[in-house]
Amino acid sequence: QVQLVESGGGLVQAGGSRRLSCAASGSLFNINIMGWYRQAPGKQRELVATITSGGTTNYADSVKGRFTISRDNGWNTVSLQMNSLKPEDTAVYYCNAWRVGHNYWGQGTQVTVSS
Repeated sequence: QVQLVESGGGLVQAGGSRRLSCAASGSLFNINIMGWYRQAPGKQRELVATITSGGTTNYADSVKGRFTISRDNGWNTVSLQMNSLKPEDTAVYYCNAWRVGHNYWGQGTQVTVSS
């Protein structure tokens, strides 16, 4: 099992920055990809950014150039630096970890961007 705990959410003004962190624990071996997803009210959960065990990153078009995902070497912490935030970035942000046959989610952290 893998446990994921997000932190860093809150209220921020448009144009501001916020850093989210995901603390991972448990059986972290063979984790292939970790990432961040978000879900706004009335919308489906969507991918924000992912990072592989080899360090390859992938971003949603809507956040490219504004968000940066990073991790430590052991998968213990995965962070999401969010800059130039927009009201449409308002959502619950979820940390995700994936390995073959298993998909893990955190409880989520709310990010609200005021205009």
